[in-house]
Amino acid sequence: MPNPYLEQYPDVVEIVVEIPRGSRNKYEYDEEAGVFRLDRVLSSAVFYNFDYGFVEHTRAGDGDHTDALLIIDEPTFTGCRVWARPIGGLEMRDEKGFDFKTLCVAIGDPHQQHIERLEQVRPHRLVEIEHFFNTYKLLESKEVDVVGWREHDEARRILIEDRERYQREQSA
Repeated sequence: MPNPYLEQYPDVVEIVVEIPRGSRNKYEYDEEAGVFRLDRVLSSAVFYNFDYGFVEHTRAGDGDHTDALLIIDEPTFTGCRVWARPIGGLEMRDEKGFDFKTLCVAIGDPHQQHIERLEQVRPHRLVEIEHFFNTYKLLESKEVDVVGWREHDEARRILIEDRERYQREQSA
């Protein structure tokens, strides 16, 4: 059965969930082996307050897939694939430099699918996400600088760049 979303990139993306909401375990997808591995357990007294993963068929400037934060009412599971709509993103800096987290809403969640722009998300929800990223590496002696939220157009631009980078890599 053909999927109607495949041709809608970057307005609709396929997210591969690495970490379900509520977890303190940091899982990473090992692209070479094709498996999910436990990277570490968060040492701070925080947990992921959103599903976290990556956008399929992208390559960010740090060499990983484009990071994705998923707003969905119920947590999914590691390896779950979710069609989602990007609505903005959180710009950060870490030990590798520029780091962009694309904020998406799950199309299959009727409680979230109406959200199309960052300003439609509860403001406190955005503050909770920022707080998580400001604190999750504190006890690991790693610095993170949360620069701020970026609108839909910036997320879209980054997704297009990261898809083009991935495609160049695959054709090389």
